[in-house]
Parts: sequence; C-alpha cells; structure tokens
Amino acid sequence: MSTAILTGSPVPGSSIEGDLRSLGFEIRTASDAAEAETLLAAVPGDRRVAVVDARFVGHEHALRLGLTDPRFPLAAIPGAVTAQPAGRQALTRALAREKSASGGTALAVDSLADRVITALDDDGADLHRPELGRLVAEVPADPQARNEARQAVAAVDDEAVRLKSAVKARDGFFTTYCISPYSRYIARWCARRGLTPNQVTTASLITALIAAACAATGTRGGFVAAGVLLIASFVLDCTDGQLARYSLQYSTLGAWLDATFDRAKEYAYYAGLALGAARGGDDVWALALGAMILQTCRHVVDFSFNEANHDATANTSPTAALSDKLDSVGWTVWVRRMIVLPIGERWAMIAVLTAATTPRVTFYALLVGCAFAAVYTTAGRVLRSLTRKASRTDRAAKALADLADNGPLAGFVARGTRARLGAPFLVALAGTAVLAVSLFSGVTWAPVAGAVVYAVTSGQALHRPLKGALDWLVPPLFRAAEYLTVLILAARADVSGALPAAFGLVSAVAYHHYDTVYRIRGNAGAPPAWLVRVIGGQEGRTLLVALLAALLTGSQFTVALATLAVAVALVVLVESTRFWVSAGAPAVHDEGEPA
Repeated sequence: MSTAILTGSPVPGSSIEGDLRSLGFEIRTASDAAEAETLLAAVPGDRRVAVVDARFVGHEHALRLGLTDPRFPLAAIPGAVTAQPAGRQALTRALAREKSASGGTALAVDSLADRVITALDDDGADLHRPELGRLVAEVPADPQARNEARQAVAAVDDEAVRLKSAVKARDGFFTTYCISPYSRYIARWCARRGLTPNQVTTASLITALIAAACAATGTRGGFVAAGVLLIASFVLDCTDGQLARYSLQYSTLGAWLDATFDRAKEYAYYAGLALGAARGGDDVWALALGAMILQTCRHVVDFSFNEANHDATANTSPTAALSDKLDSVGWTVWVRRMIVLPIGERWAMIAVLTAATTPRVTFYALLVGCAFAAVYTTAGRVLRSLTRKASRTDRAAKALADLADNGPLAGFVARGTRARLGAPFLVALAGTAVLAVSLFSGVTWAPVAGAVVYAVTSGQALHRPLKGALDWLVPPLFRAAEYLTVLILAARADVSGALPAAFGLVSAVAYHHYDTVYRIRGNAGAPPAWLVRVIGGQEGRTLLVALLAALLTGSQFTVALATLAVAVALVVLVESTRFWVSAGAPAVHDEGEPA
C-alpha cells in the first residue's frame, strides 16, 4: 500500500483525505518538516510515498495523474509530490534540505510539498509533471482563493476529461472516428469491474486467434466470421491501451504483451488465410509470407529512422519543414495518416476483404497497399536525411548496430579484415544486391556464394559507427535480405510445406527483431550477446539457409527449415519471456505514430 504524508494546516470539509484513500494511499499527518521527515523515514523502502499539502484543492483525476502513474520514479503537481522506490533517495534529500532551511518549524503559509518540488528541480531530478489540461490542482492561499478553486473544480467534468485522455493523442482515422468513440466506454466498464489491461490484451489475442481459425476453415461463413472477429480483436486492442491510460495501470509485462501481441495476431491471421485458401485449392503461402516480410521491414524502417534521429542535434531540413506546414492543414493530416496504412486502416481492409472476397485478393490488396505506404514513408525519410544537417549521437549509432543483429560470422570478418570497403550504407547495399542477384540466378550454389559475400559486407558495414545520413537504412536492408532469402529459396524448393516452414522461420526471427526494438526503446539495452550468437545473427542464418537449400533435397530442406524455426522460436521466446517478466525493464507504451 502507498503512503501519503499530509502536511500543513487541515481544512474543515476538505475531501483530500478521502481522495487519497480512494487512490490507495494510507494517510499520515505531519505538523512540520521535521515530523514529515520522520514519517518519510518510517515508510518501507519498497512503497510509494507522497507528500501532499492538506490545503490542496483539485480534481481527483489530477491527483491520480500526479501520484499514481507507475512509469515515473518522481512526479509532481502543484501541492503534491510522489516518489517510487527508485526516487526515494532524491525525495529524502530534498525534504531534509527543506527541514534545515525552515529549521523544522511548523508550516503556516507556504507549502512544504511545493518547496520540496522546487528543491528537486534545483537538484536536477527527473521530475515528471503530467499535463493536466482543464483539471484543477492548486494550494489556495486564503479562503477567497479556496472558494474560487472549488468553483473551478465544479465547472469541469473530471470524468469527461479522464475518458478523453484515455484515447491516444495521435492515431489513425479509422481508430479515431470508428473505434475510440465507443471503445473508451468499454475501457471504463472494464476498469469499474476490476479488469486489467493485460487481461484485455490477452482477450484480444484469443479473439484474433479464433478469427485466424475461422479463416482457416476455407468456407465463406468462416471468412465472414473471421472478418468480424478481427475487427472485434482490434476493438479490444484499442481498449487495452485506453484502459491503461484511464486507470494508469502501466506495467513492464503489459508493455511487452502490447508490443508483441499485435504482430502475433496479424501474422497468425495471415497464416489462417493461407490455410483457408489451401483448403480451397489455392496456394497463397508465398503471398502471406511476402505480406509479413513487407510489414516487418516497414516497421524496421520506422524504428531505425526514429532511433537515428530522436536525439540528433541540428535536426532540421526543408522536407521536415514542408511536412510541418502540411500538418497545419487539417485534412492533409488525416490523408497522410491513412495512406501509410496504419494498423486500424490495415486491419479494417483485411477484415472487409476477407469477408467479401478471397484470401488471394486480400493478400494482393495488402501487398499493394503496404508497398505504396513503404515507398511513401521511406522516400520521405530519405529526403529528410539527405537534406538535414544532423549530428547523430553514439547512443543512436549503438542502437542501429544492435538493430542490425550481426552475429559471430560478421564479427569475425570485421575483426579479421584490414581493408575497409567504404561507407556502411553503401557496403550493406552492395552486399544485399549481390545476394539478390545470386538468389535469382537459378544456379544451385550461387545463393551460397552470394550469402558469403553478404556475410563479409555485413561485417564491413559495421566497421565504424552508423552515423552517416543514410546509415539508418542498414538494419532494414539486413531484414529484407534475410527474410527474402528464406522466401525465395523456399519457393524454389517447390515442395509442399516449404513455404509454411519458411513462414514459421521468418515469424520466429521477426519476433526476435521486434523484441530487440522494444528493449532498445525502453532503454533496457539489446538482447544479450549470447542469444545473438546462439541463433547465428542475421548473416549466419542467411548463409545457413543458403547452404541447406544447396545441400538438401526439397523435402529435406522443408524439414530443416521447420526444425530451425522451432529451435529459434524456443530460444528467443524463453529468453524474451524471462526478461520481460522478471527484469526491471521500464514500462514503455507506444504513444506515437500508429504502428
């Protein structure tokens, strides 16, 4: 249980104690700074503690935002400051300073909580201040000011503000206008019944898996049910985030589930469509795998570009200025969000086409839409990169190197060769081009030779920090090279089961790559080096698949791909689950562009 230390003179009729108790705080009272310090020291170190002025007037949701958000070690609003265990030491120091400054005397006029907040700022503490908007939070200095503050509280509907803030600030058109207007009320219904975001996230996954199973039946009724259930899964997917924001139930496990289940749901649905098409005599596994590869590479482009530029200095360009200008025109904002085919629009399109057409038509539309979106977003980012004069940081370069996922073979090549071939992006592009030519050559051993050249260039591409204008494209190039190698060689095997096995392998590897992204975004570092070594790194897996395709028959190659898929999946899932469930990783929830 959390503890709130009320300081200052109590005010008759104040609701502050009741509000704090409703938020899960037990109440302690202090007459002066010395007593507050004593009470603070008595609170167990693993508890949240807050210092709140007894004269506080404001909305309960303002207190909730300021005092209960689990993502921040230190947070404050006017008249109240809180610390989780990680921020306790800073709060203790600030309170001790204020006790010394005041001589530990009784608090009459000024607010100890506000003085502690000032002291934390002076110490350079990372103090989160939530955006309150119309919500009221203040410490009135006299009865007239208190009266005015109470009137201001009564004039604003606390619950309406809370519901509105539950919706993500930036979202796609379909989500904003077709889902969020009612999903926020589902989130409130869930909160009032004690349901957690993780439970809703799990329900969304189960619904999507049932949708995939319906699609796998291959019947028209199954396809219609699949489309309806996919939309229902998306409604729940929106609801879990809104429930987290509504009730401030953020968690490390929830961040991991939210980050990975979206991809698991979408790619399981692709597999269901492919199975359903096969029941009708139409083999669309290559299209399903192509759609997964394209969507994954799109995400890697997003992640790499953002990691390369989020802390860059002098980060301006004419292209970015034009984009900002377009954002000032209302309708262009929605058009630009829709044409990148975010998750809401994409799932709506998939659901409608599943119900009304065939899996082949669905995949064709998905591939065309995602390809256009990929070209649009990548071209814009390339233009920004070429026209901006940005200085990228060592942190960004390390993040890009981690996203590259180079293994021991590339590392050996980089250490063992003295000659440096050139700029990282150009080297990676050249190696990828050689590999592509070899894959389409039709010669049995050509892909092996191409994969060897590719492994060499993979090591060479990371011989220096990835700080060049286009070096953020290195990880997406590596993703495309590895995944397409698996797709093309499985298609060339021309045996039943090869493409489904390839789908499984790419799914397992893609999970590892998404896991890497969300660890980096949460400042938790990349997966451990031993994991990358065990699963071979991207260049090692590419070479291994090329060797297997050259040495084995088609049926043997299929078994080898399936075995490799199971092995990679087991290793990465076990390590990833252990990390996210037990490690002290931060709770990071995506509030940016819709994925």
